[in-house]
Amino acid sequence: MVGSETDGSSPTPTPLPQTVEVKKYGVMEPISRAGPTAVDIRRNALLEQLLRDSGVYEGPEETAKREEVLRRLDQIIKDWVKQLTRQKGYTEKMVEEANGIVRTFGSYRLGVHGPHADIDTLCIGPSYVNREHDFFRILHNILLGMEEVADLQAIEDAHVPVMKFKFQGISIDLLYASVSLLIVPEDLDISHNSVLYNTDEKTVRSLNGCRVVDQILKLVPNVENFCTTLRCLKFWAKRRGVYSNVTGFLGGVNWALLVAQVCQLYPNAIPSMLVSRFFRVYTHWRWPNPVMLSPIEEDDLGFAVWDPRKWKGDRTHLMPIITPAYPCMNSSYNVSTSTLHVIVEQFHFGNRVCEEIELNRANWSALFEPCAFFELYRNYLQVDAVAADADDLLSWRGWVESRLRFLTLKIERDTKSTLQCHPFPTPYADTSKPFSHCAFFMGLQRQPGVIVQDSNQFDIRVTVEEFKSEVNSYDNWRPGMNIFVSHVRRRELPAYVFPSGHRRHRQLRHPPQPSTITSNQDVQGSVSPASERRSRRRDDGPTEDVHGSVSPASERRSRRRDDGPTEDVQGSVSPASERLSRMRDEDVPTEDAGPSKLLKQTSGSQQTPETAGLITQGLTTESPVQLNVVMESEDGANTEPMQPPTIRLSLESTA
Repeated sequence: MVGSETDGSSPTPTPLPQTVEVKKYGVMEPISRAGPTAVDIRRNALLEQLLRDSGVYEGPEETAKREEVLRRLDQIIKDWVKQLTRQKGYTEKMVEEANGIVRTFGSYRLGVHGPHADIDTLCIGPSYVNREHDFFRILHNILLGMEEVADLQAIEDAHVPVMKFKFQGISIDLLYASVSLLIVPEDLDISHNSVLYNTDEKTVRSLNGCRVVDQILKLVPNVENFCTTLRCLKFWAKRRGVYSNVTGFLGGVNWALLVAQVCQLYPNAIPSMLVSRFFRVYTHWRWPNPVMLSPIEEDDLGFAVWDPRKWKGDRTHLMPIITPAYPCMNSSYNVSTSTLHVIVEQFHFGNRVCEEIELNRANWSALFEPCAFFELYRNYLQVDAVAADADDLLSWRGWVESRLRFLTLKIERDTKSTLQCHPFPTPYADTSKPFSHCAFFMGLQRQPGVIVQDSNQFDIRVTVEEFKSEVNSYDNWRPGMNIFVSHVRRRELPAYVFPSGHRRHRQLRHPPQPSTITSNQDVQGSVSPASERRSRRRDDGPTEDVHGSVSPASERRSRRRDDGPTEDVQGSVSPASERLSRMRDEDVPTEDAGPSKLLKQTSGSQQTPETAGLITQGLTTESPVQLNVVMESEDGANTEPMQPPTIRLSLESTA
């Protein structure tokens, strides 16, 4: 007889349900672990199709060419190390074992590069091969003598020293790191901190590119979804004009870290979901709270890591995006108050469009609408760089571009951040001119919410001169290299900045409707879609009175329909010429305010007479623009006429 379970025995305990341990990525708990719905999958297919149609993927032929170029470069590095080993007197056995290796990082290493993109490469050599002489002199000369190499630039004084060149048409950025090894093994693990032993800070920064990428790929839940999302966001950032570390926006590693953070917060999401969540997260992110993929790591090697509690300089960072590899650094230290404002505006734009997409009111193409930069502002600074020939312009342009963020910082400093600057990363060139030239542009507007009192004036003459002086201190300056800064109004922008090659005429205004009249406002809180911009341009087409005194608000409104005054040779405007110029219709094309206006004043430049004559050839028919800049307040306060050489710039009130 089988006894019952209750007879003299305790009941069998119910086994506890087994909990499945879910791997945690990053320092923050996931916001959602939800996977895609059928709608998300359909949207994802449409997004990937748009990316393919937009040409962000390279073809198999270019992929094969890149691989061949990297193999060729790797062999050049190995031969160079062996040559140096022999020259430094090492034994033949040492020469035979001597080795250097090439590693990739950046977009190529992540697999998100597009057609014609450069390849970020790191050359790792033994301890006896140095950067200053062996890399930037001997290897530089070897590359210089090769037919496959073109446009070779050595930038030794950069934050991360680099050689830039094209190898068989493929752009290469080559860094160098000397590690504390006599023989560099082919399978060297640079993710281990021991590789940093007995190295300097420039070597650490050079190695950090590869080390950071390796860590990112380890810290994301799904590498394929991460890469597709990153490819999408990089494409978006370039279309919206916020992809450029050098001008104060965000570069490749910054976008990779931002996307990786979102992947950690939504570990099971697919790219269509991650793109939408990206904008949702960073629209509400409270900067300067840092973005971190992993806890900040300390080590006995003694390198400083990002820590605002300890380092005063780290407290000034506005948009900290921290690298996950030791020593942890802020990768976005270039971001300024003005550029942060622009980036956040673009995040809001992306969030609005994604909300419309989720409501089936828009498609993905609306997200990638190009930024209409030359329609956003009424005032611009134009920075022209000129050189005697194309080779000189290549290095000069890179130097000028690297200094632009300092102009933004100086303007913020000298105006106490009441004047916002929006540098545009794209350089432009007037190919019709008989000299090598490129131009950068910077939108200007008053800080939203700033109350400008009577006679308040933005004076940035000293700021601009300080900027030019620093630019002209370029170590590799050559005769013919020069820089000019001028103010241009929106209607005076040169034709070559427009895609069609000519200024788009504004549409004639329709008779005003009581319900359609809108107030005139600068773009402040967010970037409106194209349809809203076109509507605003039809309804409020004001432009600034840049020269001479400023009329009252009622007179300004009537003058907005007319063209502005032209400068005489001395940089001032007579009342008669101002009145005559205002009689012209605004749709009549105006002269380009490009370098041709600027180049007629060459006093104080470092050019030789022969070079100056070459550069100014063919420019004598155009009126000059002087080199100093004065910015009046937007309230329209009158000021005394400035003596030449000056430009007076009014930011008209938007109240």
